[in-house]
Amino acid sequence: MEKLLFEIGTEEIPANFMPGIMVQLKELGEKKFKEQRIPFASVKTYGTPRRMTLILDGVPENQADSVTEAKGPAKKIAFAPDGTPTKAAMGFARGKGVDVKDLVLRDDNYVYAVKHLQGEPVEKLLPVVLKDILTSLSFPKNMRWADFDFRFVRPIHWLVALFGTKVIPVEITDVKSDRYTLGHRFLSQGKVEIPAAADYEKILAEHYVMVDQDERRETIRRQIIDLAKAEGGEAQITPDLLEEVNYLVEYPTALCGRFEDKYLALPKEAVITPMRDHQRYFPVLDKDGQLLNKFITIRNGGKEHLETVAHGNERVLRARLSDAEFFFNEDRKVKLADRLEKLKTVVFQEGLGNMNDKSRRLAETVGVLNTLLDLKLDNADLKRAALLCKADLVTGMVTEFTELQGVMGREYALLDGEKPEVAAAIYEHYLPRFAGDDLPKSDMGRLISLADKLDNIVATFSRGLAPTGSQDPYALRRQALGILNILIDAQYHLGLLKMLGNTFMMLNIPADKTKTLGLQVVDFIYQRFRNMLLDQGIRYDAVDAVLAEGRNADVYDLYLRAQALNAFVVKPEAAALLQAATRVCNLSSKLEHKVRVDQELFKEQAEKDLFASCKAQENNVIGATVKHDYGQALAAVLPLIDPINKFFDDVMVMDKDEAVKNNRLALLDYIKQMINATGDLSKIVQA
Repeated sequence: MEKLLFEIGTEEIPANFMPGIMVQLKELGEKKFKEQRIPFASVKTYGTPRRMTLILDGVPENQADSVTEAKGPAKKIAFAPDGTPTKAAMGFARGKGVDVKDLVLRDDNYVYAVKHLQGEPVEKLLPVVLKDILTSLSFPKNMRWADFDFRFVRPIHWLVALFGTKVIPVEITDVKSDRYTLGHRFLSQGKVEIPAAADYEKILAEHYVMVDQDERRETIRRQIIDLAKAEGGEAQITPDLLEEVNYLVEYPTALCGRFEDKYLALPKEAVITPMRDHQRYFPVLDKDGQLLNKFITIRNGGKEHLETVAHGNERVLRARLSDAEFFFNEDRKVKLADRLEKLKTVVFQEGLGNMNDKSRRLAETVGVLNTLLDLKLDNADLKRAALLCKADLVTGMVTEFTELQGVMGREYALLDGEKPEVAAAIYEHYLPRFAGDDLPKSDMGRLISLADKLDNIVATFSRGLAPTGSQDPYALRRQALGILNILIDAQYHLGLLKMLGNTFMMLNIPADKTKTLGLQVVDFIYQRFRNMLLDQGIRYDAVDAVLAEGRNADVYDLYLRAQALNAFVVKPEAAALLQAATRVCNLSSKLEHKVRVDQELFKEQAEKDLFASCKAQENNVIGATVKHDYGQALAAVLPLIDPINKFFDDVMVMDKDEAVKNNRLALLDYIKQMINATGDLSKIVQA
């Protein structure tokens, strides 16, 4: 068994590309080697800013042997009565590359062509496999270089391909594989020889490259924590920034820089944002969470001349913070409310007015949502927050640092003397901004966020710009998920179509288009909802059962149904109910028009008993659904299983008497409504 090393050396790769490249490279390695029947014990991928590496352990010298079988004609067609092969048998054998005498007869009386293929030397297969892996990689953006037609994330400068100690020949553009790599750009000089694949990590470590990204990430994290502690504080480490920095360096060394105390007078986020988002620095906070005039950054190199490096970083940050201070002081000369007029200069969407118009729409929509949800919020405060929520878009601070929208709106509102709840809602209405982000905590913030996201989605759909495939330039999928998460987190019971009604009116959508457009928007949100439930581990058939209930059912109610149904279907008693439900649903569908159940038309004791059982459980089912306790609603219909089975054993539903037949179908329809109080149980797939 040998170790296989395949390193692709390039110019610096964008850090945000690297996590995806690592996953893709591992998947391609596993897939391509399995396709070629090359066994392996394990697969690892390593990555730095200028290299991506695939390593397979436990690769044998030879490809695995294989046996292929192909089914041929029946025995009576393949052989004459005396056992002589017919033309059909000979043609089949010739087509499969075997001798006719080697055809095998199986118990089902068909002939089979069985071929035993001996595995080839792996070394012979590797050049094609490795090049296939390289050319199969895809990236968010590609580039060409020199006169080559080949596209890659960045120009390729070297390749290392070793099977044990042997170089595997791979060539792309004008680069040929060898056993030579490159160490750290500044701390290592010239080419670095890798004698054997097993030496890779050790050799690179000697040349100042920490190639294992997991080890490098943990080293960075530990250095930051230790240095912040030594400086009397605690570093604010966000996972996304840590991951980005991890793929910006090959040999990390943490260092601490400082900035003038005067900048601490700015809102904390106004300092942290240029520090973190623009310079990739880690802020340092005291034990009370207050910002210190210190930051930690990661150098791609050793500990030499750290003071000089820190000074350079301080100078860059000082310029950023000086800009922030200037914009903040200029912004404070105009109150947030006085900026509403300037919002008229900011276009919302083509043909749909400006951000001033949008703010006024939101102020009206949130009042309607407040009434529909009976939240009893102060409408004056609610509308004030909605009216001001976009005003910071025309501030200098947000124009320069767009990441601060909402944040500066909150800070300026507080400084202007607006109520704290109004200021908080201005910030919260942007939430959630990305997957895993915080959700609004206040009802006021939730309503404005819902109104804003609904307005964005409906406006974009009304222009015929619904997302298609992977194209979603207005981030409507993210906003739809935001709506769903807010409704569920807040436990708001409100149908989507009701929520959309006022938005259509405020956007002046013609009445003849509202129905079609409304269904398009709801279907779009429901698709996001379906994916969300599946991602949470809800069975696909449970999701189908719940979403079959109708488009205007409220999201939180559907969420509770899905959770309850998903938990119920795996219980021992579920199988009998699902079987009974399927029989009920199948037959009740034959009812052509709704009729009331008439007890006078009952002829059999089984139908009388079934009706009585339903009546006995009806209030329990209704009570449970009113309380949205769908686990209890499902438990309440379990006593109907035996009466249902007895009914089907003793009663001929499709009676010759039309009135009796329709009455029995009506009884089944009545039962169906009770059984399906949580969801359409006939859609549950039984094992």
